[in-house]
Amino acid sequence: MSQELGAANFIANVDTVGKAVLLFLLILSVATWYLIVTKGLANWLEARRAKIFLAQFWQHHSLEALEISLKKVKPDNAFANLVDEGLAALRNASSHGVQKLAAAGGMSEFMTRALRNGIDQETARTENGLTILASAGSASPYIGLFGTVWAIYHALVHIGLSGQGTLDKVAGPVGEALIMTAIGLAVAIPAVFAYNAFNRRNRMWLAKLDAFAHDLFVMLTMSHTEEKSKPELKSVGEAS
Repeated sequence: MSQELGAANFIANVDTVGKAVLLFLLILSVATWYLIVTKGLANWLEARRAKIFLAQFWQHHSLEALEISLKKVKPDNAFANLVDEGLAALRNASSHGVQKLAAAGGMSEFMTRALRNGIDQETARTENGLTILASAGSASPYIGLFGTVWAIYHALVHIGLSGQGTLDKVAGPVGEALIMTAIGLAVAIPAVFAYNAFNRRNRMWLAKLDAFAHDLFVMLTMSHTEEKSKPELKSVGEAS
């Protein structure tokens, strides 16, 4: 009889509710590991691309050279996208003037909104999938516990109907029922670790992006100010 006990025997004899619980935990586990692999790989690739882009960014001699370089290659990381947003805002301001922008406040406010919009988009993108990880990490133990309680209830009912309430008859089915709790923990633990790891990475990534946005803001606003001052200097020289 003892040879028939175990995880395989429990899964083979579990009822419909138990199978539904197992299926749901399996779906959460697959989703968790899919996000761990895909987001981990995507984060690594983007960090590598951003490092290469930033090294090239600071080697450009002017914003014009930078804009020409960006036109040749499509932006493939958050820093490149932010530069593209800033340059687009600068072109808009240079072509149409601040008076025709979406809101008043001058070039400084407009550039701040443009760069902040780029950071907000990156923030939303980095949070994709974290809700699933958080749900799997918090809900899986309780789902497994529900499956355990359900399995223990049915095991005790069958033991009561058989009239054999000795310890060796009770311990096996009850021990098998605890497999549900173990499965729930096996799903939750990787999800919690991954959620915390991705959250930490996102905080550091967005902090670097925000610092870069500050430097970019200074560069772009100064460039716009210099462009506006050139005609004025010329007119003063002509007047003299």
